[in-house]
Formats: sequence, C-alpha cells, structure tokens
Amino acid sequence: MIGRYSYLQVALVLFGAIFCLIYTLALVWPSGWMWHEGAPQASHYYMMIVGVYATLGIFLIRAAANPLAHRSLIWFTVWSSVVHAGIMAVQSLQNPEHMGHMLGDVPALLLVALVLGLLLRGAKEGTA
Repeated sequence: MIGRYSYLQVALVLFGAIFCLIYTLALVWPSGWMWHEGAPQASHYYMMIVGVYATLGIFLIRAAANPLAHRSLIWFTVWSSVVHAGIMAVQSLQNPEHMGHMLGDVPALLLVALVLGLLLRGAKEGTA
C-alpha cells in the first residue's frame, strides 16, 4: 500500500519539476504566468523569479529522497506559496488587466501549499 510518505515524495518531484518549468509555462500561457508584455526574458524581474523557482524546484526534487529530513524546506515552500498567492490575488484584483493570474498563478500556488502541507503533516518515516 502506498502511504502519504510516498505521495509526498511524488508531489515533491512533480512540483519541483513544474517549478523548473516556469519559463516554459510562461511561453504556453503568458496571461496566467507573466505580469509583463513580450517574451519572458524581456523582464529582468521575471527572469529573477524563474531563477528562484528553478533553484527551489531542484531542491524539492532532491528533498524527495528523504522528505522528513527536509521539513523546513518543504514548510518554506508551503508558506511562501501561500504568501505569494495572497499578494498576487490582491494585485490581480486591484489591476483587472492581470486577472489571468487569478486563474493561473494563484490557484497553482495554493495547490502546492495545500498538497505539500497535508502530505507532510501525515507523513511518517519509513511508511512507503
């Protein structure tokens, strides 16, 4: 039987890979993943976000080998995702031209927080 620990490992790899693909997501759905007009690399800010999320993605993938030894990284991902989603939701509501973020970034960030938070809380060492 697969337990929460195994699901947590899968979620870490999945979300880590998605974080590594933020640039690609911006190419596929610009209105949901970018705040600026033009190509993703046209914004210094956006490229900084791509770099930060790609780095976090790599570390989440590495954490999948032993999630409980990397609780602080996972909790950082959970809470920073909640904060990021909250800020983006407020900004999207204040600026109607960026409402695509309410359909893209905000739900995605809340999903990451919810899944990782619930799985980490229920994970026990050695319950594969």
